[in-house]
Amino acid sequence: MDWQSEGPELWAFLEPLHRGDILSGTVAAIERFGVFVVLDDGPGHPTLPGVGFIGIPELSWRRIDVPTDVVRVGQRVSCEFLGSDTCNAEAGLTLKALEPDPLQAFADRTVVGQELRGTVDKVFPIGIFVDLGDGVFGLVPFREVDGRPVASPAEDFEVGEEIAVVVVEIELPTRRVFLSRPESGQYAGGVLPT
Repeated sequence: MDWQSEGPELWAFLEPLHRGDILSGTVAAIERFGVFVVLDDGPGHPTLPGVGFIGIPELSWRRIDVPTDVVRVGQRVSCEFLGSDTCNAEAGLTLKALEPDPLQAFADRTVVGQELRGTVDKVFPIGIFVDLGDGVFGLVPFREVDGRPVASPAEDFEVGEEIAVVVVEIELPTRRVFLSRPESGQYAGGVLPT
């Protein structure tokens, strides 16, 4: 369907929007792949429940099981505009951009070399993912990666087990936290700071 010719009022609404604009509306439908929002002052959509759409990764900084962990039908929301989806003629939106980023807060209060306690969340052949709380997860690799220390074999860890870890690196641009296991005061960068 050629949305520009078939839905001129829809394009007249979407075209002047800029990334970062704040839009408000009401959650119209929740699907397993995302949430449709009827935007205030926005036109109706000819085929979708709303002209705004929030994909699952844009609902929250935290890991969620289902969209209803964050929103419900009929709820009023304020979202940041990401861009227009020209295939579906909808406004791509994010809820999480308007919330504090837990990884940034973690980086602000944590230093490399700091020892923390966390819970083993997942065990993979590459390493273990550790839940550090507040929606922040870090990786303890099983083999050396870029000079990072090696953890014990996978069979030494159980999901749900609480363990001590040392922060090796926090990469905000890639949203990754690398960890190691504390061993007699040593970590990848040398002696732990006191």
